[in-house]
This record gives sequence, C-alpha cells and structure tokens, in this order.
Amino acid sequence: MDNYHIKKAEKSWELVKEGAQRASKTADTKAHIVEIAGEFLQGKTASLKIHKEDGTIQEERTFPRAADPRKSKG
Repeated sequence: MDNYHIKKAEKSWELVKEGAQRASKTADTKAHIVEIAGEFLQGKTASLKIHKEDGTIQEERTFPRAADPRKSKG
C-alpha cells in the first residue's frame, strides 16, 4: 500500500507520495487538493494522510475503503 500526504507548502498545498522528492499534485487550496487526491487515488490501494497547516495529521483516508486495515466486522 502506498502512503500519500497532503501538506501545506510555501504558497500552495501538495499531494506527496511518501519517500518522493517532488509533489504528485499541487493546488491553491486545501479543499481543491483533497478533491484532486481523491480522483488521483481512485483505482489505487493507498493511504492518504491529510495534514493541518501546522503539520499535524487531521484525517486519514484509505483507498479503496475496503482496504482499510482498521475496518472490523461486527
């Protein structure tokens, strides 16, 4: 499973694959990069961590939802 992060850059927001040197996608707003990331990760098995401006993790999403390791039956 690939790990991606949405982080605040100097003047934009970036979607960065863990371990990569460059951003996969960039956008002017956080809402827009979250939308772009959802489209970009469709059909992939990946974890997406969405960070706040201060760098702390706000939310984590798994693509596809069925691949979420925390999902339990019952």
